[in-house]
Amino acid sequence: MQTIRDISASADAEERRSKPPVVVYPNETLPPAGMNILQAARQSMTKVAEVIVPPREAGSFRVPKGHFFRIVSMEGSQVGDLNLWNADDLSERFFSGKTRALHATHVGVGDRLWSSLPHLRPMATITHDTLGWYGWDKDGAGVHDVIGTRCDPYTNRLLKGDNYHHCCHSNLSRALASEMNMSVREAEAHVHDVLNVFMCTGFTHDTHQYFMKASPVRPGDFIEFFAEIDLLGALSACPGGDCGSGHSSDAAPCYPLGVEIWRPHPESLAGRTFPERNAYSRTHGL
Repeated sequence: MQTIRDISASADAEERRSKPPVVVYPNETLPPAGMNILQAARQSMTKVAEVIVPPREAGSFRVPKGHFFRIVSMEGSQVGDLNLWNADDLSERFFSGKTRALHATHVGVGDRLWSSLPHLRPMATITHDTLGWYGWDKDGAGVHDVIGTRCDPYTNRLLKGDNYHHCCHSNLSRALASEMNMSVREAEAHVHDVLNVFMCTGFTHDTHQYFMKASPVRPGDFIEFFAEIDLLGALSACPGGDCGSGHSSDAAPCYPLGVEIWRPHPESLAGRTFPERNAYSRTHGL
């Protein structure tokens, strides 16, 4: 017979709670990002392409290995949802969960965006962030999170009971479908959890629920990445605008975002190695 477990505090409750935390993935042995070379290479960059992502829509872009790209705030406070794929293999895509585990809930300069299993290698390295000053505020919020999944029409339907087609999931699906000349249903299978660019988020102190607040981003702010492999990207200008009030609706003021591709002088990267796919044998003990 099943019994209901007593949930009252046991005599040794405090002793159990007092165990020290252990970092799950100490990252001191990760391959170095080579930031000295990248910071020097930034000084020789030339902008070679630009994509404007309209409000409540998404756009796609390609970044050759060894180039930099920036996501830029243009006209007003606006957050974006970023997906990345290997430009030659959509099965290798950004792995937000492992990026979070290896770095933190929010990422910044020197952190890397890691790809999905079985590849698990850096796809991009963050090289500059004009919001790097924000840190952690009194609510426990930071900027550029890898904890939110992306707003999507399924959760919107679940919580609100209506259909909204400009959630970031749908925007990214349409953008990838257009880029790859595939159906939107086929493209949707490749859309994945995002880097929430410029989004200011955290977990509430009392209930530990995921929350958002108005982004501190302003026109001219940008976050910059170095492409470690040939990349295909898609960026959605979230229908929540600055996400200070809500999302998945047409109520919030929204603004475009820019994606800029920058080419450094080739000699500036001399001596830098690029990451190969993970060397694990994939035998899984058999």
